[in-house]
Amino acid sequence: MEEDYRASSYDYDELFVKSLSLFSISQNHLLLLVLLLFLAFLVFFYNFLEIHFLADLLTAFRGDPVSLTYNPSSQLYKSVASKCRILHGRFLPTPWLSSPHLQTAFLSLVEKSPHVTYKRHMFYATDGGTIALDWLMSSDVKGASCTNDATRENDKTPILIVIPGLTSDSGSAYVKHLVDKMAKHGWNVVVSNHRGLGGISITSDCFYNAGWTEDVRKVIDHIHCQYPEAPLYAVGTSIGANILVKYLGEDGVNCLLVGAAAVCSPWDLLICDRYINRRLVQKLYDKVLTVGLQGYAKLHESILSRLTDWDGVKKSRSVRDFDNYATRILGKFETVDAYYRRSSCVNFVGNVSVPLLCISAMDDPVCTREAIPWDECRANENIILAVTQHGGHLAYYEGISADSMWWVRAVDEFFDVLQSSPLSNRRKKVEGPSLSIPPESSIDQGPYVNVLEDGMVTVVGNSQEDFIAEDECNEDVDLIRKDEDAILQEERSDLLTEKTRSKVDLNQPLDQNLNDLDVPVRRRMDQLLRLNRNSIWLLAYIAVVTTWPLVGSALLPFLKKRFKSIIPSALRRR
Repeated sequence: MEEDYRASSYDYDELFVKSLSLFSISQNHLLLLVLLLFLAFLVFFYNFLEIHFLADLLTAFRGDPVSLTYNPSSQLYKSVASKCRILHGRFLPTPWLSSPHLQTAFLSLVEKSPHVTYKRHMFYATDGGTIALDWLMSSDVKGASCTNDATRENDKTPILIVIPGLTSDSGSAYVKHLVDKMAKHGWNVVVSNHRGLGGISITSDCFYNAGWTEDVRKVIDHIHCQYPEAPLYAVGTSIGANILVKYLGEDGVNCLLVGAAAVCSPWDLLICDRYINRRLVQKLYDKVLTVGLQGYAKLHESILSRLTDWDGVKKSRSVRDFDNYATRILGKFETVDAYYRRSSCVNFVGNVSVPLLCISAMDDPVCTREAIPWDECRANENIILAVTQHGGHLAYYEGISADSMWWVRAVDEFFDVLQSSPLSNRRKKVEGPSLSIPPESSIDQGPYVNVLEDGMVTVVGNSQEDFIAEDECNEDVDLIRKDEDAILQEERSDLLTEKTRSKVDLNQPLDQNLNDLDVPVRRRMDQLLRLNRNSIWLLAYIAVVTTWPLVGSALLPFLKKRFKSIIPSALRRR
């Protein structure tokens, strides 16, 4: 019986093998299956990386037009933006970088940029913080000698202040592209590195964040004090754009800048935080940004380990985790969401009072298009919003060899047209003579230094004449204050009537003239008080009448008790 069972089982095995041989796949079928699997992978890869090469091919690589959003009555558009050929043209990314992720990765990994050599100044804030200001003068690019301090106060060369993005500094590729482009066009450029970046140690307990505008304000005030005749412009990128727009909104008409540009701003940090944790590819960016923040924290571990939850910082798996364990604590915010809400520049867009060009990409993998404030930008006459279909985050590489960035050319053209337009003089009309007071900070008396490509620092000059002494700046401020007093006296004298002006001696001190004017002013005030006395009594009567039902009901029990004994005695007397 056992032998029959073995025989039958063997027959079944043989039968199974024969059946499989009937369904054997030929070599052609196997090749077809592999090809189908490869095509499926390509489709998945194409959509996962959001590649748009086929769409560009179908349009003969003409690119997509730039979408401009502006106020219909905007003088900025009529005088400046309408003359910008690049903003009214098309943008075509580099064909072999036809993806926002490829563009962004190429910017971060390859870092193809021009050679730039800076001269560094150390700026010390009032809280003890240190900020590295890396200068590239137009004269250095052209090969001429550097402008000395004696001519600074009369130098009218436009100055561009660059505010880099998160964990970026003057050595970042996109910053070098912008700095080199503007310097070659005759502008002086300075990169304001964030605290703890650019090879500088943290020297205070104050750190920068996405909503920290005080450093930008102090740096701009300082540069305005150094170059009072030079028009100041600013460009912010990514988080730097958020800081710049927030600063513009906070200062409003008191801003010292002539024009500004915000490139790839996150606009609303809370929306961007939700977006970056939504999809797998965005989570990869979140992880990369977190590693960069942890690297920044590691450089300053001696201070951050004392001020933050250091164990939480080391274990952070997202930007939100890092902000919860470090940024929120350093900025004294109750929650991470509170930090995001209060620091978002979208809340300050409506108060921007200087010409501002905003550039964003619809396929930005970090700063989502969902946060772009279309309506707020359209309502403000001082803002031009330029949105492209492609470009990635701060990349915008164009051309076959990817040698240039579109947004750099757009900003350069916008500032060039703005500088030659009537709007460039509006800042002077609003500001009048320079009335700015220098920030309570100092510039070191050390030498200029060259920051080379490999990070080495070399001394350029060591003479005292190479720098602006702080007392010279104070002397300039004293002269400015004297001019301000003279202008104030002139403006007040213009307000006098011809009759009063004849009684005032403008050669006398201003205080004495004001005392002479005090008598008629007081007489006029007495007349107004007498005229308003009847109105005051009328308002009091209206208040009593309107509140009497409530007051009367409250006083009625008291009045009954009060007059209960008085009324019978009065009747008895009668």
